[in-house]
Order: sequence, then structure tokens, then C-alpha cells
Amino acid sequence: MADKKTLVLGATPNPDRYAYLAANRLKSHGHSIVNVGLKSGEVAGVAIEKPETIHHDIDTITLYVGPQNQEALYDYILATKPKRIIFNPGTENSELQRMADAEGIETQYACTLVLLSIGEY
Repeated sequence: MADKKTLVLGATPNPDRYAYLAANRLKSHGHSIVNVGLKSGEVAGVAIEKPETIHHDIDTITLYVGPQNQEALYDYILATKPKRIIFNPGTENSELQRMADAEGIETQYACTLVLLSIGEY
């Protein structure tokens, strides 16, 4: 399986959160991760960074930030130029989807954890 470097947007050191589970599952499935969030700490052995540094080698951004908090991240997300954005349950945002589509970025309404578990990631 090819490494699909994934930016976990909304990363958190809280083990009760889906973003935490996804970061760990991504790593266990052989994918490199970049954790980006507002909280300090690390997940799956990777430090959580603030949404400041633009990474240009990202295959997928998996969103764990609700639509009400995404607008401040639009420029960051689009400047990253990922191949795709996964809108996990609760992060659906038709405005961001339209913006991504206009930039040629694939969008998917799905659950990263489910995609990994069924081999469709």
C-alpha cells in the first residue's frame, strides 16, 4: 500500500476524540501524518503544530474541525493543495467543497476510520 501523507486537521492529544483515533490508525496503516490543531501535544508520536506552515507534499487532508470553525482555515487548506479533502461526519461544508472543487481538489464525505477499516483509504 502506498503512503498517502495525511494532514489531520483538528488533531488533539485527547484519546477520546476521533481525530486522535484517526491519527493513530493512519500511522498503523503505514501513512505518514502531519498533526495540525490548536492544542499542544503529540499524537501517534508526531507533534501537533499550529495551522501556520504550509505543507506541499500532502495527499489528503482529513477534517476534524466543525464547519463553524473552518472559514478561518480556508486559505491554509487551499494553499496546502492536497489531492483530496475528507469531510468526516460533522465537518460537512458545501462552501469549502465548492472552493476545493474549483482548485481541482477531490472532496469526499466519508469517515477516515471507516475508509481505513475497509481498505478504501
